[in-house]
Amino acid sequence: MQEDPKTNYKERLQDIMLRRSSRRRLVDKVVSISAILSVILAVVLLGSILIEVVINGARALSINFLTQPPGAIGSGLGGIGPAIEGTLIVVGLASAIGAPVGVLAGIYLSEFAGNGIFPSSVRFFSDVLVGLPSIVIGIVAYISLVLTLGSFSVWAGALALSIIMIPIVVRVTEETLKVVPNSMKEAGHSLGIPKRKIILHIVLKSAKSGVITGIILAISRIAGETAPLIMTILGTDLFFTSLTGPVDALPLRIWRLVSQPYQYAHDFGWGAALILILMVLGLSLGLRLLAHRRGFKIGTIAA
Repeated sequence: MQEDPKTNYKERLQDIMLRRSSRRRLVDKVVSISAILSVILAVVLLGSILIEVVINGARALSINFLTQPPGAIGSGLGGIGPAIEGTLIVVGLASAIGAPVGVLAGIYLSEFAGNGIFPSSVRFFSDVLVGLPSIVIGIVAYISLVLTLGSFSVWAGALALSIIMIPIVVRVTEETLKVVPNSMKEAGHSLGIPKRKIILHIVLKSAKSGVITGIILAISRIAGETAPLIMTILGTDLFFTSLTGPVDALPLRIWRLVSQPYQYAHDFGWGAALILILMVLGLSLGLRLLAHRRGFKIGTIAA
């Protein structure tokens, strides 16, 4: 008895679809398991670093450690008070310069620039600056600012860090604003709302989480930079005196402490690293809480 060609074709087709379906399920499981293992590996590595810093740094924490200036080398006395103060000042000033410039540049690239030669050049140089070694920026800041002003200063350090911060904020802001649906912008235009108000009150408000995430990432990056600070603020054992003079910072203090051949200095270095991590963590949580407050407008950051 001769087989029906249509029935044979359907059976072959079902067999092919079944094999493909099995292969897809297998690939899906492999990719899912790989992703889960990668997340676990990343969490384990990050957790081990944090645990190591907490265990070694907690031993050095005290009121004197947090408030006193460094003591004489080898004495085992003093603290990191000037470094904490200097970090807050330098990073705060760099953020006050870099965050608004980066957000406004990201708005320009996303909402006004299009794909011309100039915006393409801005995007290209932003990507180059993101991957540029920080020591190069430090050397440029030293030549153009420190030698010009005649001294190491807070301004030089803040400007050097802001150069590192700006391209990160620019690219994250641009890509975040592009995700906002065009229908929301068109609805604003149909109501006769000016474009600047649409951007501030609709686009930025919708993308505030992504913009703030970019700012937090940029601040976290510059908070731990050491090379630009060596070339610009130099470091000192004294508390802040003026914006035109040298100041200490936690990355510089950690570098100096771990370079000393004393156990107490290494303990102090762990303690300073723990304080730096807690400062970045506190800043991240604070900005996220601020972003989720009722009535908060991300446009105030870009103003």
